Amino acid sequence: MRENSIDRIVVKLNQLINNIQLNVEKSIKRFLLWRYKHLTDRQFVLLLSILVGFSSGVVAVLLKNSVHIIQELLQTEKALKYENYLYFIYPPLGIFLTVLIIKYIIKKRVGHGIPSTLYAISKKRSKMPSSATFASIITSMVTVGFGGSVGLEGPTVGSSSAIGSNYARLGRMNFKTTTLLLGCGSAAAMSGIFNAPIAAIVFALEVIMLDLTAASLIPLLLASVSATLTSVFISGDERLFHIEVDEIFSFSDIPFYVLLGVLTGLVSVYFSKTYWTIENLFERLKKKRMRLLIGSIILGVLIYLFPPLYGEGFGSIKALLAGNESDLLSGSVFFQQQQEFWAVALFLIALVFIKAIATTVTLGAGGIGGVFAPSLFIGSTLGFVFAKLVNASNWIHLSQKNFTLVGMCGIIAGVLHAPLTGLFLIAEITGGYQLIIPLMITAAISFLTSKYFSHHSLYTMQLAKRGELITHDKDKAVLTMMRLHTEVEKDFLAVNSDATLRELVKIVSKSKRNIFPVLDENKSLVGIVLLDDIREIMFEPQYYDSMKVKELMINYPTAVSSKDSMDAVMKKFNESRAWNLPVIDNGKYIGFVSKSKLFNAYRKILQDFTDE
Repeated sequence: MRENSIDRIVVKLNQLINNIQLNVEKSIKRFLLWRYKHLTDRQFVLLLSILVGFSSGVVAVLLKNSVHIIQELLQTEKALKYENYLYFIYPPLGIFLTVLIIKYIIKKRVGHGIPSTLYAISKKRSKMPSSATFASIITSMVTVGFGGSVGLEGPTVGSSSAIGSNYARLGRMNFKTTTLLLGCGSAAAMSGIFNAPIAAIVFALEVIMLDLTAASLIPLLLASVSATLTSVFISGDERLFHIEVDEIFSFSDIPFYVLLGVLTGLVSVYFSKTYWTIENLFERLKKKRMRLLIGSIILGVLIYLFPPLYGEGFGSIKALLAGNESDLLSGSVFFQQQQEFWAVALFLIALVFIKAIATTVTLGAGGIGGVFAPSLFIGSTLGFVFAKLVNASNWIHLSQKNFTLVGMCGIIAGVLHAPLTGLFLIAEITGGYQLIIPLMITAAISFLTSKYFSHHSLYTMQLAKRGELITHDKDKAVLTMMRLHTEVEKDFLAVNSDATLRELVKIVSKSKRNIFPVLDENKSLVGIVLLDDIREIMFEPQYYDSMKVKELMINYPTAVSSKDSMDAVMKKFNESRAWNLPVIDNGKYIGFVSKSKLFNAYRKILQDFTDE
């Protein structure tokens, strides 16, 4: 009886879910019908961009406030007495809960925000799954809320980009418009977090690789502004940073800003190298339990010794901007030395280098988060301690606040390869452009220094290695978005290598092609027969039974794999000067790909990519 009751409940729940889905689909169809009657495509895109901005603003506020609530609940008066020891427990517990949520609730792989967005543009035609709209929000909220040493900007961008992509899917938008709305989501996320709409638009252009055209500018502006207004409406005028530049920039400081640019560039390279080294070490651990265990122990020890590593670190940044650097030693084992100059300086220098380790360990152990906030943390700490050490010489005075701000810009320029994003972000959060010259100097030098050692940013390195990175170079961008497996032609009639000329002639009479793949008993390609090579002998009956196909076949110039990047495929075409190349996967013949068909696909994607 109980089983029958449960079955009836399950059936009714399924019916309810199906009814809801049908009603939603009907509502969407009615809305689309109304839209086709009353709105032009241009007006509809503008409306969607505002909706994307509003949704992204809500996501940004929701995520920030949720993390704040979790941290307040964990840091009760009783807990503060044991705060140091709880650093061993909270961050590992957060990562453990994140892993459980992914495994048992989300049940899908959760990407790391911005790289997932870039991958969607380059290989998924900007289509992101609906689960991506909430997966990274939930998981990063738990990871960072419990003290994981990562940021929330990446997950917010990932979720907001997915919102833009799914709005475009519901609105039956094409690839170009889908990409635009995805970019609107990225810009809106950054705008909602920092209340910096201009920097957010630059971020979408510089990091998300969105092309700026007359058609894309207005939607980006609307999405960015609506996200900022939404964030301000919900949270009031409370900003992440509220900073006033009260020390005027002096031209005598230019050499020190140049030096800071070099330092931030080198530290950016260190951050990227450390990230990929530790990431590779964790990937070698096949069991996720081992990753979780080892990562949790390392992270707990690091945060116990250096409490500012706990969470995003914006509290530490604010302390540095206020000149309260000794506050960073509070709760640490070095608390007794907080009044000693060199102890504080060495503590801050250690933070610069250990933050990169803590961030990567958090992600490697299974946590979800981004590297934008850690970059700001490292930049602010480096800029502050640089100015502090120079001031200790007593022969010149540098503004510690100014160098803290410019250091943040330098690391953003070096780690993300986004100098303009760093420049406009700092300019907007300080409410003016008093530091525009030092920001430009440090950002440019940091970017060039980082670029000299690493051609790709931390976000794009992995995609670039796989040939999946879209760039502002339209030719390479189109090649990146092309998929070889969709262009493989499989209507070539194959022949066995031991077949006679008579059998080959029968196959030729049925084919519309002039190339015939020759396969062995294992279906592996051993050669090809060209119609032009056998045209004369085809009409010599005396050879029909005596001559074998293996005597007529020739070697193929080279082969490609369906896993090859399109750029690599085109290089093979150019090197071989062939018009058709066989496609072989794991030693097995799949079909042929022709240069003419690739050119047709290229022209179509290029038209979709650039058509206004």
